[in-house]
Amino acid sequence: MASLNITPCLWFDTQGEQAAEFYCSVFPNSKIKDVARYGPNMPGPEGQAMTIDFEIDGNPFVALNGGPEFKFSEAVSFQIFCEDQAEVDHYWSALLADGGEESQCGWLRDKFGLSWQVIPTRLMELVENPGSMQAMLKMRKLDIAELERAAT
Repeated sequence: MASLNITPCLWFDTQGEQAAEFYCSVFPNSKIKDVARYGPNMPGPEGQAMTIDFEIDGNPFVALNGGPEFKFSEAVSFQIFCEDQAEVDHYWSALLADGGEESQCGWLRDKFGLSWQVIPTRLMELVENPGSMQAMLKMRKLDIAELERAAT
């Protein structure tokens, strides 16, 4: 069987190009690879980006400006595994910039409504301890030192 490639396609109303640019500015080794624009007699405004092929740290994504029919929900999120608190703090702040919303247990929605989980790489190990699990349930942004203290 041939190698299977899976690429997430993110449906936006009209902000796909701005979202791709934003994500490429937040994550290292990211770039926009191609932008296909609506032409005459197409369903979107002529000249507006239709699809944006981009990479987040080498992982392929597509943003589609498909109109207002569909919205993101917390049913799908992207996990960012962070090595330390500085990395958690960086991604948490960057993704909340300009209108994102905090949720709980390391979850947030960025200004485009896409859900992210900003979590330490060791999270599953830490929350095996009931104290750490209870501490995590009270947090918005995860605090690694507090999770470690709660585990003892």
